[in-house]
Amino acid sequence: MPPIEEPTMSKNKTAFVCNDCGADYSKWAGQCTACGGWNTLSEVKLGSSKAVRASGSRREGFAGAVGGGIQTLDQIALQEQARIGTGSAELDRVLGGGLVAGSAVLIGGNPGAGKSTLLLQLLCRLAQQQPCLYVTGEESLQQVAMRARRLGLPTDRLQTLSETNIEALLAVAESCKPAVMVVDSIQVMHWPELPSAPGSVGQVRECAALLTRFAKQTGTVLILVGHVTKDGTLAGPKVLEHMIDTSIMLDSTDDSRYRTLRSHKNRFGAVNELGVFAMTEQGLREVNNPSAIFLSRSDEIASGSAVMVVWEGTRPLLVEIQALVDANAFGNPRRVAVGLDQNRLAMLLAVLHRHGGLQLGDQDVFVNVVGGVKVTETSADLASLLAMVSSFRNRPLPRDMVVFGEVGLSGEIRPVPSGQERIREAAKHGFRTAIVPAANMPREALGDMRIIGVKKLSEALDAIEQ
Repeated sequence: MPPIEEPTMSKNKTAFVCNDCGADYSKWAGQCTACGGWNTLSEVKLGSSKAVRASGSRREGFAGAVGGGIQTLDQIALQEQARIGTGSAELDRVLGGGLVAGSAVLIGGNPGAGKSTLLLQLLCRLAQQQPCLYVTGEESLQQVAMRARRLGLPTDRLQTLSETNIEALLAVAESCKPAVMVVDSIQVMHWPELPSAPGSVGQVRECAALLTRFAKQTGTVLILVGHVTKDGTLAGPKVLEHMIDTSIMLDSTDDSRYRTLRSHKNRFGAVNELGVFAMTEQGLREVNNPSAIFLSRSDEIASGSAVMVVWEGTRPLLVEIQALVDANAFGNPRRVAVGLDQNRLAMLLAVLHRHGGLQLGDQDVFVNVVGGVKVTETSADLASLLAMVSSFRNRPLPRDMVVFGEVGLSGEIRPVPSGQERIREAAKHGFRTAIVPAANMPREALGDMRIIGVKKLSEALDAIEQ
C-alpha cells in the first residue's frame, strides 16, 4: 500500500522566549535553564515559514549599509562621530557627549519619574535647529500640548504624531525625515503581521528591530521609552538591551524631588555616568553641583556622621553617611543598611571586632546614605566603619573631615581608584582633613589640607582620636 502523502501546509511556528534573559525554547517549561527564573517563558508566534522568508528583507541592513563587502580595519575611514548637543550638561554627560546620529537610545524608569517630561523638553529645544518628531502611543496630542504649555516650552517647531502601528509610523518618518525621533513607548507599538498582542515579547522585539534598522540606515537618532517592572528591570525581553546602543535609567524616590539619570550601557561613552535633575514646576532642571545636595548637613554637630567621596562615572561626588549604634534589649540585634550592601555591613562589623577591638554583637546597627544615593563601590568601607565607631562612642567626627578607603578582611586599608581626584574634590568643598589609604597619598601638598595616610584599621581608629 503506497504511503499516504501528508498535505503540504505552512504551519505557524511558535517558540517560548524568556522575558528576563531572552533565551528561546521549543516547549514551555516552568523554569528557564539559562537564567534560573520561574514562570518567565511566554509564547511567541513566529508566523509561517513563507512569511518569515518574505520578511527577511526587513532585517537586512540592521547595522547600517547593505552589501559593503569584507574590509580590513586599515581600509575603514576613521572619522570623528558628530555629536548633537542636547542643551543639558547633565544629559550630555550621561550620553557621553551628546546624541550620535544613527544611534538607538533606550530610556527606562518608574511611572512618574519624568521620562516623557525630559524627552519633551529635549525635543522642543532641538526642534528649533533641526526637524524632530515626537511619537506618542500612550497619550493624545492634546495632552502632550498641554504639558508643553504648562512647562513653558516652545511649541511652534516640534512635529508630533499619535500612532501605535509601526508600519504607519515608519511611513511618516520616511516622509518627514527627522533628525531626532522619540517613540513613547515601545511597549504600545505593534506590527500587524504578528498575531500577538502589543507589549508581548515578539511585538516588542520586532518593533524595536524595525525602528533600529530605520535609524541605522537613515542616520536618525532614535530614542525609545521603556517601562520597568516592579523589581526595577525593563519590561519585555532582555534582548532589547542588546539591540540598542545606549541604555539609560531615570530613577526617583517617593519622597525626593531629585531624579538621577544613570547609563547602564553606552557604545559611545563611559558607563555608570550619573546625572542629577530636580523636578520643578517648569520641568526637570539640571543640578550642576550634586555634592551640595548630598551634603545638606545640619548645623549641629552630631555623632555617627561621616563624609565620603564616591566615584560616579567620570566625576567624584561627596556623600554623607550616617550610622546609629544603639543597645538591643531583646537579644536579637538588627543590621539595617540603606543605600549600602547588607552583606558588606555584616562583613565590616566582623572586621571591626577582630581587628579594631570593638564588640558590637549586642548592638543594633543602622547605616544610611543621605540623599537616597546607592553606593555600590568599596571605597565607602572606611567611612562606614568610622561613622559606626563615632556613634558607638558618642564622639562626633570633625565637620571638615573626609574619609574613603576599602577595608580588607585582615584589617588592611586598600587603595581605591582615582584617589588624587577625590582628595582635590574634597579640598574644593572646604574640607581640611582627609583620612585616606596610604597608597592614595598625594605626592604634592594640597594647600593647607591635612592628609592622613593609613595602612591598617587600627591606624584609622587612632587618627580620629587625635
